[in-house]
Amino acid sequence: MPNQLADGKDARGEIPTPTGEKAVPASPPLRLSREWLLGFVLLLAVVLTYTPVWQAEFIWDDDTNLTANPCIIGPLGLKEIEAIWTPNNAGYFPLVLTSFWVEHALWGLQPLPYHLVNVALHAACAVLLWRVLLRLQIPGAWLGAALWALHPVQVETVAWITELKNTQSCLFYLLAIRSFLRWCHGDPGGKKEAERNYLLALLFTILAILSKPSAVILPAVLGLLWGWMDGRWRGRHVLKLTEFFLVSAAASFWAIVQQKYHSGAVGTEWPQTWPERFAIAGKAVWFYLGKIIWPHPLIFIYPRWEIDATRAAAYLPLAAVILALSLLWCYRRTGLRPVFFAFAYFAIALFPVLGFFNIYFFRFSFVGDHFQYLASMGPLALAGAGLARLSDLIIPEKPQLRSALGAGILLVLGILSWQRTWAYENVKTLWIDTLAQNRACWMAHDNLGNILTQEGKIDEAIAHYKQALKINPDDEAGHHNFGVALLQKGEVDEAIAQFKKAPQVSPTDEETHNNLGGIFLQKGQLDDAINQYQIALKIKPNYPEAHYNLGLVFFQTGQVDEAMAQYQAALQINPNYAEAHNNLGNILFQKGRVDQAIAEFQKALQTDPASVETHYNLGAALAKAGRVDDAIEQFQEALRLKSDFAPAQESLAKAEAIKGKSSPSR
Repeated sequence: MPNQLADGKDARGEIPTPTGEKAVPASPPLRLSREWLLGFVLLLAVVLTYTPVWQAEFIWDDDTNLTANPCIIGPLGLKEIEAIWTPNNAGYFPLVLTSFWVEHALWGLQPLPYHLVNVALHAACAVLLWRVLLRLQIPGAWLGAALWALHPVQVETVAWITELKNTQSCLFYLLAIRSFLRWCHGDPGGKKEAERNYLLALLFTILAILSKPSAVILPAVLGLLWGWMDGRWRGRHVLKLTEFFLVSAAASFWAIVQQKYHSGAVGTEWPQTWPERFAIAGKAVWFYLGKIIWPHPLIFIYPRWEIDATRAAAYLPLAAVILALSLLWCYRRTGLRPVFFAFAYFAIALFPVLGFFNIYFFRFSFVGDHFQYLASMGPLALAGAGLARLSDLIIPEKPQLRSALGAGILLVLGILSWQRTWAYENVKTLWIDTLAQNRACWMAHDNLGNILTQEGKIDEAIAHYKQALKINPDDEAGHHNFGVALLQKGEVDEAIAQFKKAPQVSPTDEETHNNLGGIFLQKGQLDDAINQYQIALKIKPNYPEAHYNLGLVFFQTGQVDEAMAQYQAALQINPNYAEAHNNLGNILFQKGRVDQAIAEFQKALQTDPASVETHYNLGAALAKAGRVDDAIEQFQEALRLKSDFAPAQESLAKAEAIKGKSSPSR
């Protein structure tokens, strides 16, 4: 039977949209030139909306997943791909880590190309969503896709490099849906073509899940869409989706395990009982729907809800979700049919992030804009269809006015998204924006304090650390960071007190032990420093800073070979560790391995070209190797960076004297 749309008409009826588009089935197609034009406009709109990313940098966990991930930036070449896919390193999105590896091989650690890839994928998803909605015979398909692409709630995904997880997964997600619809609703081509589409749908499903595990809901989504196209569900739908559900079940189990044991989603931040989880789930559904309807305020870290499961009112949102779905189901054969399918899709797509499973991000908030990237397609496609039908009823004979109204809505959304994107320019703007709207975000206080510490604004940083610890006294990172700031201020005893509090909260915090080692090193208690660094490395063997610091202590105690081994270990983990290259070069120079020392100093300068000490050391090594002219250049560069650097002044004078003696007399 033909599908019934919002107005009760046959789905094969042509209904104009606010952009002048008509929703039609796959045949007859739109004119090619018109399709190209609409696709180009959609792509251009996304690109213009996200122009602020041209100035954007890496933020928050981009270091963990990319810029400081040894599987991405390590020195092993193709072996890193193998490492990415091992259980210890794969996490729950190995395909995205592989994409990062390829990108790093192409353009290193410049943030702009990574941002452009994310924007391009989002734009491609928008075009693909439009084509999928057309195949589903949804009126206003182009408008629905554009609403989704330009909605401000998507900014968090598109402007955050790590959320390549979302954009890449979404591309495969939509390709899986498109291939599945081709299979179940009969593109011409015979049995072989049908089998090919089915296998492609299964392949794209696997790729989507390997990019982000929230795509495990795809089998349920495919079943829902099959019911939409057929007008009802049949038993064969479930049977034909068996392979998809098996893949989903295996991936779901893996994702749950990885969140617990890889991401660390266990402990005091996840004490919720099952009644509390159900209450959170109901509240989250309406929260996300509310942000689609009225996207203000949008916050990177929303306030974390306090749920009182003993109060009946806590379950009212969940009861409202169940009631709404039940009523819509009862009236699914009426004009409310599209509303039922949109809301059912929304709830299904949100299921993995509603609080039933531990997710590390829930430590800070139970909701986040990036969690509804896939789910928001349903309500916004419905909005596009509703606007198409409404404009057809109100101004049926004025297509230009309908197009202008649609363009006006999209322009407003685009401007709001453009403005929101600036909050993601860098980590400092992100945390300032977060605290402007959520003063109780202890994590934002903590991270902003770190930035201020790096800028030398120690008193301001300390104020933020104190506020973070006031909100969350059990924040081990807060105690650790507070201790670092106090140490820079010269308040050593107070710093030690903060460092000692951190292990009481989390005895497995390697950074705290590393910093305690630094304090003992400063105080000349070298045995205690070695002990703290070794504890840190026992907790986290792949900790380059602890290896480097342990190397410093060994060098001071005259254990040169042991120091050399620690510097090499640090560089094995982080090949861009400039200080480790420099210190390793010093040891090699002392051992008479001058050429190797020169190579290490040059590697250090590739990462840190403004290091006065490294330029001087390279100059000394070049002079030892008899390359006096090159040595003079390095001494001059050191003095250009620091004109009063006495060792370089002295060495430059000697090098120039040697050069003068070796020059032939005139």
